[in-house]
Amino acid sequence: MSCSIGRVQLEHHREALGIGERAPRISWRFGGDAQNWTQAAYEIEITDADSQISKVYKVISSASVLVPWPGEPLQTGKPVSIRVRAFGSSSGPGTAWSESVVAEAGLLERIDWFGSKLISAAQECDPEAPKRPVLLRRKFTNQLQTKRARLYITAQGVYEAHINGQRVGTEVLAPGWTSYTHRLIYQTFDVTDLIQSGQNVLTAQVAEGWFSGRLGFLGGKRNIWGKTMGLIAKLVLTGDDGDVTVISTDSKWTSGTGALQTSELYDGEVCDLRLDPEGWLTVEFDDSMWDGVTTLPLPESTLVAPDGPPVRKIEEIKAVETFKSPSGKTIVDFGQNLVGWVRVSLSGPKGQVVKLLHTEVLEHGEAATRPLRGCKATDTIILSGHDQLWEPKFTFHGFRYLQVDGLPVTGELKLNDITAIVVHTDMEQTGWFECSNPLLNKLHQNIRWGIKGNFLSIPTDCPQRDERLGWTGDIHVFASTANYYYDTCGMLLSWSKDLAAEQMADGSGVPPFFCPNVFLDDPKVPTAIWGDAVVGLPWNLYKSFGDCEILSRHMGSMQAWLNRGIVRDQTTNLWRENSYQFGDWLDPKAPFDEPGMSITDPGLVANAYLIHITTLMHKISLALHLPAQAKSYASSVLKLKAAYQNRYITPEGRVVADTQTALALCIHFDLFASLAQQSVAASRLCDLILRNSRFKIATGFAGTPLVGHALSKVGASQLFYRMLYHKKTPSWLYQVTMGATTMWERWDSMLPDGSVNPGEMTSFNHYALGAVADWMHSNITGLTCIEPGWRKFRIAPVPGGDLEFANATFISPYGKIEIGWKIDEEKFRMSVAVPPNTRADIVLPGATDKEKVITVGSGKHDFESEYLKPEWPPLPFYPDYYPHDDDVP
Repeated sequence: MSCSIGRVQLEHHREALGIGERAPRISWRFGGDAQNWTQAAYEIEITDADSQISKVYKVISSASVLVPWPGEPLQTGKPVSIRVRAFGSSSGPGTAWSESVVAEAGLLERIDWFGSKLISAAQECDPEAPKRPVLLRRKFTNQLQTKRARLYITAQGVYEAHINGQRVGTEVLAPGWTSYTHRLIYQTFDVTDLIQSGQNVLTAQVAEGWFSGRLGFLGGKRNIWGKTMGLIAKLVLTGDDGDVTVISTDSKWTSGTGALQTSELYDGEVCDLRLDPEGWLTVEFDDSMWDGVTTLPLPESTLVAPDGPPVRKIEEIKAVETFKSPSGKTIVDFGQNLVGWVRVSLSGPKGQVVKLLHTEVLEHGEAATRPLRGCKATDTIILSGHDQLWEPKFTFHGFRYLQVDGLPVTGELKLNDITAIVVHTDMEQTGWFECSNPLLNKLHQNIRWGIKGNFLSIPTDCPQRDERLGWTGDIHVFASTANYYYDTCGMLLSWSKDLAAEQMADGSGVPPFFCPNVFLDDPKVPTAIWGDAVVGLPWNLYKSFGDCEILSRHMGSMQAWLNRGIVRDQTTNLWRENSYQFGDWLDPKAPFDEPGMSITDPGLVANAYLIHITTLMHKISLALHLPAQAKSYASSVLKLKAAYQNRYITPEGRVVADTQTALALCIHFDLFASLAQQSVAASRLCDLILRNSRFKIATGFAGTPLVGHALSKVGASQLFYRMLYHKKTPSWLYQVTMGATTMWERWDSMLPDGSVNPGEMTSFNHYALGAVADWMHSNITGLTCIEPGWRKFRIAPVPGGDLEFANATFISPYGKIEIGWKIDEEKFRMSVAVPPNTRADIVLPGATDKEKVITVGSGKHDFESEYLKPEWPPLPFYPDYYPHDDDVP
């Protein structure tokens, strides 16, 4: 039996080059199957990369997640290597040293950018039209024996950089999307191997991106953060003798234009290959006829190092089929709804125009463009007469199907000619799940693809139409699900900083509906669930990753929302009755053109969440060791519950909004005065499911993530299994049986006859309804977090449906957790693997109170118990003479 240290991480960075912390906290994961191993002490070795002088720091502590930096503060451009080893609580040798990781601080102060300007094209452009991407060049001579070279770079817009014709980094759509008024992220690259003696050239291409491109629905807006797209860069060369050469963005650069005529996020790229200045990336290129540049002061926003990973090309998907539509159009099917673009091999006569239209679905055999609304999603390529392997640089699309127009008459598109490039934030995958039901496996996979498609720099609602915004409500209800699939912490931490900055900027305490806010001139409207994200998201990040600093950093934002942002009734302190609420958005009974017309009282929904987030504030205050504040919030919870019960709950336990959402909220958030009331409500919830909806979904945005948890809480997990298995619309598996490869915005975004839902909002890649995966993880495989960061967790599977087995793997901050169970001849058998330095509470199905919880330490453990499958499937209640058409899932 062994114990080892796997990944060593600084803060929440996947890569530690150019980080923004002088004293980053350190975490390490454990591997191995050592039994009951707990850490008693650790050593951290920090080695200066230049002097190779090492210092070892020994600390007596069991902590292995986010421990304090023990050494001298990091310095800009001065790399150090770090490795760790740990010692167990029993005598004997500790772990071996971990692999070393290299860390280096970026530019930590504004003065560090001294000499660098914002440079842009010398020629002015029409601010109301799409901006033509600009090419920028700077030749320089290197007379050093280069020991180290660092490029610090960002843009107002999006950029791609080269040195001597070689691509710098692997990021795409850099620097990503932030609230540019407040924060502009820069990247740091080690370019030592790209620098040569003598003549060199640094080049960059900059497009409008999110900074000044068109964003938002109803036509959107341009130039939200400014009209000038441009580049900011600083190249630092350090010689063996310590001499330093600095190349900055200044007046010595030249600018020009190339093949890209326009490059828009919504509408795609227009690329005229005839105009490509051949060799412009190389030193030898003659740019004497190019224009100079306009130099401007650095933006007022703070230039910051990234908190999380960048956007990258993650995978490639080959086309599975090409065919002709009924109207004769050439259609390519990639078999998967994805986000990114295509790489295509093109040939044809000079001037031939090829257009690539991207859609998520087909309708009546044709590319369905209506869901795109005011988004063209079309890349246009004008051929040069030479064979070309082409892909766009500064746009992205949500699509499964590609309509190709303008191929030469003699041209025939072959499957090998075209490849889809999947693009998203380069998060580490941390969660896996499988079970004996292939449709549930497909559902779980579809939810993952929804994350891939919408976690692109920020968490967006959808990736295809004229929207693609960071809606707060979506990530609020989905964060715990996302945190299982991927290590989202760095990315969501960055986004939450922007959300807090935009919330606090005007003093109102009200966050925008989406962040970054693309409608800066519109008043911000307080609303529950969406606004509550400023409390719910930091709490979810804390639970998943164990970082208390996230809570303390956002305390001001959270308090501002509760104290000033929420519009309250002066008597009850509940939400004011006439306040606007999204409520149970996209309730399946709402009209297709009125998605907010839920059958559940929006005030009831809002106030249930108000009590929930106030309860979270009590827990957050305890976590931050603020007892007086915790006591105050606990008192507020009691008063709010009393007012809520008086308004919405009868003495018997019926809820005045007699809906699944209302009942699920009250059960899940503990809003009843007694268990007897909760029992009445639980009975009514089950009755509504059996009699009224007959296992079909009857909840919208607010109720859907919680109804399964509410049923499990009252011992009715089998009913939710039956809902999960249902295939008629509205249901989760209806989408799967209709061929979905991602989660949809509406339960019936595509109708049973294959036509697109007539609603104005009809996305086929919306992750929010995939929050059901959180129930799958916590019930089917039984995995839930007990102590923040997964220091202690619970494994309590609840088998159901026709499942014969289930397996899960989750990489926690401490190491890999593995669960596998199967049912065999009335026996339940389960194997679990618990990582070192953690504990797990095991609860087997059907265990009595006496034997209910088995606490185990690290290592592999096997369990077996008697198990009798419940009757399956549960049957609905029908009125007399009704056809029994919902008996079978």
